[in-house]
Amino acid sequence: MSVPDLPGVLSADDIRATVASIAAEQEESGAIPWYAGGQLDPWDHVEAAMALDVGGEPARAEAAYDWLRRTQRADGSWASRYEKGVVADATAETNHAAYLAVGCWHHFLCTGDEGFLARMWPAVREALDFVTAHQGAGGEIWWAAGDEVALLTGSSSIHQALRCAVAIADLVGEPQPDWELAADLLAQAIRQRPGAFADKGRFSMDWYYPVLGGAVRGVAARSRIEQRWDEFVVPGRGARCVADRPWVTGAETCELALALDTVGDREAAAELVAAMQHLREPDGSYWTGLVLTDGVRWPVERTTWTAAAVVLAVDALHAAHPRSEIFRTPGIAGEVAANRSR
Repeated sequence: MSVPDLPGVLSADDIRATVASIAAEQEESGAIPWYAGGQLDPWDHVEAAMALDVGGEPARAEAAYDWLRRTQRADGSWASRYEKGVVADATAETNHAAYLAVGCWHHFLCTGDEGFLARMWPAVREALDFVTAHQGAGGEIWWAAGDEVALLTGSSSIHQALRCAVAIADLVGEPQPDWELAADLLAQAIRQRPGAFADKGRFSMDWYYPVLGGAVRGVAARSRIEQRWDEFVVPGRGARCVADRPWVTGAETCELALALDTVGDREAAAELVAAMQHLREPDGSYWTGLVLTDGVRWPVERTTWTAAAVVLAVDALHAAHPRSEIFRTPGIAGEVAANRSR
């Protein structure tokens, strides 16, 4: 399985180094914290596992998914934050639970291992049943159990997860038409009912995630990106995390690049990945962000999820493997299944 590169920006060896920096933080249990001794959340844990697969570390990725399988709670959820293997925040977030499906589908696209999907299927089923149980009448999905507030970024990520979960269900022979309906209703809410979601418009993720998660595509997606481009993008530096703060962050920059790739603007996507390389360290790890006004790295941490976002963006732009399609066409089972051994 080839390791991707981005000519003129990052070589395959650079990507291997970044993946090695993630692997170095993985604990014996399979857990992947933000950094050594730091916190872990299930969503970022999955993103890091996906990067391990791209970098040729499928056994490590599988260990990460097995950690989730072992720690899943009876209702299908996980705690929103763990510290040193102990629950630090018990909140059951829906987008955290949903992202397991994206990671498992990605691992299958990388390895073609149907046995892995069969083993993970009960966890995926319980996680997505938990998620869809928290869908409102208008299609939006509450951000957490016990709190009927919907967040646009989280719901957009869940849309991608539902599409991947439907593909997994079909492959293991247990179709879930209710999940497909839930995804359709959620996409409709994202496109047509912006008032159904809490106002978090100052955050760049609410700007690009409806595109990244697949609910908004085509002309509407391009228009959405263009509308706030100048507000969030700092030429030569990356994307702001928050519109009204002089702070660019690596993960948001690379996720925006992934969103651009879904609408075919690969040149702009590559420029963004190149622009955020000022956050890279010689060992391949990445700082989370930079304060533009004084050049201070903030937070003062090199996070596995920032490194993972770089790897996934490069892989999407490299576009040489079925796994590279997971953001462009999430959950498309037929032709990728036929080519899964590539």
